[in-house]
Amino acid sequence: MKRERPCRHARFGEAMTWASADELNASTTDSQHRLMVAHEPQQRDTPVGPSDVTTPPSPYPRRFRATEGLNRRLGRPLRLLLGRQGKVDPALLAAIGERLTTRDELGAALAGALRITDTAHPDRVTMRQFRTALADGIDAMANPPAALREFFAAVDPVPDWVDFDLVDEGGRVARRFGRNAADVMLQLALIGSYRFDGPPRLLVETGGLTGGSALRRIAETQHWATTVTGHDAMRRSGPGFRLTVHVRLMHALVNHQAERSGQWDTERWGLPVNQSDLAATLGLFNAVQLLGVRLLGVRVTRAESRALMHLWKYVGHLLGVNEDWLCDHERLQHRLNYHLLLTQSYGGPVGPALANALVEAQTALHFARFARVRRAYARARLLSMLRYFLGRRGVRDLDLPVALPWAVPPLLAVNLLRYHVLGRTAAGRAYLLRSGDRFIRRNLRRYFGEHAPDVGALGALGVGPSAGPSR
Repeated sequence: MKRERPCRHARFGEAMTWASADELNASTTDSQHRLMVAHEPQQRDTPVGPSDVTTPPSPYPRRFRATEGLNRRLGRPLRLLLGRQGKVDPALLAAIGERLTTRDELGAALAGALRITDTAHPDRVTMRQFRTALADGIDAMANPPAALREFFAAVDPVPDWVDFDLVDEGGRVARRFGRNAADVMLQLALIGSYRFDGPPRLLVETGGLTGGSALRRIAETQHWATTVTGHDAMRRSGPGFRLTVHVRLMHALVNHQAERSGQWDTERWGLPVNQSDLAATLGLFNAVQLLGVRLLGVRVTRAESRALMHLWKYVGHLLGVNEDWLCDHERLQHRLNYHLLLTQSYGGPVGPALANALVEAQTALHFARFARVRRAYARARLLSMLRYFLGRRGVRDLDLPVALPWAVPPLLAVNLLRYHVLGRTAAGRAYLLRSGDRFIRRNLRRYFGEHAPDVGALGALGVGPSAGPSR
């Protein structure tokens, strides 16, 4: 087994999407013994008293800890689940604040080189060069530009802690979750995160989840999140590796564009794409996914939790998340998530518009038969699930209709049979894997229709297909 390097800080920003009062209060008793499935060494936390809850110092963006009192109330069930590790660490809070203004420097350098328009400039990088290095390796190029060479020098070497057998097992765990994982990622992680201000504003500025683009962007996220779970997908030649590196460059280009737009308020929000929010997004796919599927009645063993966390730890490494914030164990990630919740700014004007765009996008799903009825059902089911995950207040704060959680009881009953009975046998787990794979294919068809699944084109970010910037 390769040596592990557990995260030294526990944090999570936008991912605190799931810490709704109704949801966690309802799950505390049932989930307490199952949530803490990963073993890790005891950590010392510095107790926090009233004097520690102060106005953040000026070096931090103004959004930092802006609604801490409310966030503490929302996060109380999670703190109870963490027990002694739920104590607040002021040093960790400070690190979160500092990293709101820390970018992925290697990605930033590559994004800047891709924007160079002078064809004779020695530092200029083209998209053709990036694609060649991604497909064939940097050694396939003669004298690659420095920014491209340094970027791939960071993503190509496999860290000594990576265990690809465990990575593949993590992918199988995620695929066995099937529709439950898709529900959690859309409802609890994505829409739930819009209750907090900051990162959603970047989506508005880039037009990412408004109008007709909402359905496409959901589909792209689901395509990436499921691609990384395939067998050997995260090997150097695998589609998950290539797509994740592509996503890292997309993040860097978005940050480059937004920083220079003149419209982004860094003093208020931090950098458009920063280390704190990036690690928070990673947390949506590991610990929040594990918590969410448990809330839907899915049985997750200690070994399954460990495998899924390992998969997303490697994904986080490729995305450029600071290594000390890459967690091996679920409980460490939950501790990080709790601290990130405390630092967030609840509310804001853009979240409701984004949430409603995703709800209405259900009326554009692709169905071969009875499309109108099935689209209406998909929208109604989404609203029902949101009521369960976010609670009445969370739904209202996003200006969404408050529905009864009628979709949840039958789902819990089905999951009890599938995961608590069938899932305990090898044959049952094989069945769940086949069923999950079928759902993934079917779900992507509903979002992409006849179009091939893909992730956002870099040309939309001002980078031409083979040369430098297109404008």
